[in-house]
Amino acid sequence: MLKNQLRRDLRWLKRQARRDRRIAVSLLTAVLAVWTRQLPGGSMGTGVVLAISSGLLAASGAAWLASAYFLVRAGRVQAEPVEALRWVSRVQRGKEWAFCSLAAYVAWHALMFMDALL
Repeated sequence: MLKNQLRRDLRWLKRQARRDRRIAVSLLTAVLAVWTRQLPGGSMGTGVVLAISSGLLAASGAAWLASAYFLVRAGRVQAEPVEALRWVSRVQRGKEWAFCSLAAYVAWHALMFMDALL
């Protein structure tokens, strides 16, 4: 009875991790696309705004790289339960870092909006 429950839970975790991996890869692709579209023609501001803007760009890039690292390390799901749990953990960490990268981009966008208003 307990073994069946554990197998079912592990299957559910693997399914959820596959969804999370697709979400994370989509986020990474979207963040990369919006940064490459935004940066060549965009103004970064002056003075303090430039420093904050550069920091947000660096933070987004670092989070993007961390997310990509975890997703690449995740690779394929393993057959052993312990390895499968490590895989699930790596995918979840990759998704968290992808959202951090997106949050840094959104903060940069809000900064540029406030700079344009003032």
